[in-house]
Amino acid sequence: MNPVPAVLVTGASRGLGRGVAIEAAAQGLSVAVNYASNRAAADETAALCRQVAPNPAQRFVPVAGDISRRDDRLALVDGVLAALGRLDALVNNAGIAPRVRADVTEASEASFEEIIRTNLQGPYFLTQRVANHWLEKRYAPALPGGFKIIFVTSISADTASVNRGDYCISKAGLAMAAQLWAVRLAAEDVQVLELRPGIMATDMTAGVKDKYDRLIAEGLVPQRRWGTAEDVGRAVRAVLAGQFPFTTGDVIHLDGGFHLRRL
Repeated sequence: MNPVPAVLVTGASRGLGRGVAIEAAAQGLSVAVNYASNRAAADETAALCRQVAPNPAQRFVPVAGDISRRDDRLALVDGVLAALGRLDALVNNAGIAPRVRADVTEASEASFEEIIRTNLQGPYFLTQRVANHWLEKRYAPALPGGFKIIFVTSISADTASVNRGDYCISKAGLAMAAQLWAVRLAAEDVQVLELRPGIMATDMTAGVKDKYDRLIAEGLVPQRRWGTAEDVGRAVRAVLAGQFPFTTGDVIHLDGGFHLRRL
């Protein structure tokens, strides 16, 4: 009997991570629902996953852990393996925005350090921990095309916003991290991809909704709509299903055409 593949989705209690977890569940995976502090929201994500799961053997386990903290990262992976028995995919989704948007001439080092620890250092070294687990244990992946690592970045990886430079730098660094891990793990049966969402309807953008409603209506996004958690979840599902067998290290844009150069 084939094992049920398992995925760890960081920041899965709400937003884009919840969309990813639900689509992974619909694809037939067990899901470790990582959360930093909101256990009730993680439980809700797990319940939503159960509603769409096609296989009664699938499991959906909330796992606490702040990925910006080394001890939490180590405990997170250990907890997932203890609960699910294996790990076949990692979706590095968790991230934060600056607490205060400030021009680069005024932004604080404290904000920079907090953003980098969570958005870049956290997923980079969480990936290291997961990759080393696979390299040490050498069990066969239960997903088509091998193990999967997905980095969820942002259009901010290559779009400058001078009032949140720390966030832009963290996402640009994460884009390079995806390439580094793709090169290192390509020969080890591990596929690494970057998903680069655009203007997404999440808690993070709630405070600027009116501004972006206007800009989207004016054509900032060629498809003229906000992106959704489902958009990201469906892209992850396609990767988990092995729909990109000869691809690694690439960027998949999920931005409605925002990145296209236009006259």
